[in-house]
Amino acid sequence: MAVVEIRGESAGYAGKTVLSDLDLCVEPGERIALVGESGAGKSTLLRMIYERCAESAALVPQEFGLVQALTVFHNIYMGQLHCRSVWRNLRNLLWPRRDDVAEVRAVVENLRLEDKLFTGVGELSGGQQQRTAVGRALYHPGTVLVADEPVSSVDEHQAREILNTLNSEKETVIIAMHDRALAIESADRLIGIKGGRIVLDEPSAGMIPADLDKLYRVADA
Repeated sequence: MAVVEIRGESAGYAGKTVLSDLDLCVEPGERIALVGESGAGKSTLLRMIYERCAESAALVPQEFGLVQALTVFHNIYMGQLHCRSVWRNLRNLLWPRRDDVAEVRAVVENLRLEDKLFTGVGELSGGQQQRTAVGRALYHPGTVLVADEPVSSVDEHQAREILNTLNSEKETVIIAMHDRALAIESADRLIGIKGGRIVLDEPSAGMIPADLDKLYRVADA
């Protein structure tokens, strides 16, 4: 059964159509990268996919969506907030349970944040905040990951580590990326957006960044 199937639909926001004639089917186990110019509609398509997946999907939004006044632990713990009782969540806000701390610590170790577990998010660098947002998605029990530029604030080495972790921890991964080389390397399927439509949907095997130039070139006058 498909994770999400979209046939002949449009998508947008505030009454404005951004994408038209969308045909897209995502199967379990796929690693998909959305590519295209800034403003092409990658975030719009991601939002549509995420809304269709409901609670089976974990989200890494472009703006991180962290609570600045809370610690790394508390922000990552929010990935399972909807799975836990109100009492357990309130207790963890004040006196975190040892088993929950151990679970979250295992997540941050893969993100090089183990020494920041109880540091306030507001004290972190942009890259550390992005990794915290990734950690929250990893802690979410959903098997589908939807992420909007999840490695834009880290260096290339860390980006590869994070993408490898996401691909190994989640069954199905759908990511919008601006780095074409990393998109080709980390995904097995590329979806290119241009002019408000999906104009490319192909396996990434054998591709090079130059193969995606047509998504970024200005049309001849």
